[in-house]
Amino acid sequence: MRTMEPVFGRPLITQEQIRARVRELGKEITTAYRQKDLVMIGVLKGTFAFFADLVRAIRLPLHVDFLVVKSRSVRKPAKSGKVKLVSDLSDDIRDRDVLLVEDIVDSGLTVQYLSRVLAKHRPRSLEICTLLSKPSRRQVDVDLRFVGFEIPDQYVVGYGMDYHQQYRNLPYLAVLDPHLVQKQDPR
Repeated sequence: MRTMEPVFGRPLITQEQIRARVRELGKEITTAYRQKDLVMIGVLKGTFAFFADLVRAIRLPLHVDFLVVKSRSVRKPAKSGKVKLVSDLSDDIRDRDVLLVEDIVDSGLTVQYLSRVLAKHRPRSLEICTLLSKPSRRQVDVDLRFVGFEIPDQYVVGYGMDYHQQYRNLPYLAVLDPHLVQKQDPR
C-alpha cells in the first residue's frame, strides 16, 4: 500500500477557510437562484469535494449533473485550448438555469469550451462558479459569477484537486513544492 509523499508545502487555504467560503457562496447562490429552476453541473474529477459541499450549502430545490473533460496533463499543459468532452450530461437543460461548477479556472480555455458546449443545449441562463481563480494565467476572457478564492500562479492540490491522481483527499489546499516534485517525477 502506497502512502502519500509530502510533495506540498504549508496549506495555502485551510479547511476552515474553505468551509466558511463555501457557506458564503451557498448563501449567494441561494439568493441569486430563488424562484428559478437550478441545475448545477459539476466538472469531474477535481470539483467533486467542492461540488458536494456547495450543493449542501444551497437552500433551494435543485438538480445535479456532471461532465467529464480532459484538458491537460501535469507534464504537458494545454496552451492550445484542446479540450475533450469525455462524458456529457445525462439530463436535459433546455430552458433551465444552469450553474457550471469548476474547481479551478486558470487559462479559461476549459470553461470557454464548456460554455459553448452547454449553450448548444439551450439553457435559459448559464453562469459559472469556481472555487479557485488564477487571473494571472488567463488566456481568454471568461465571466465568473461566483468565485471562492483568487490565488497566485501556483500548482495546488487537495480538496479534490490532484497531482498524478493523488492528494485529492487532503481537506485543505496546498501548494506543491516544486523541488520535491522534481525529485519524484520521472520526466
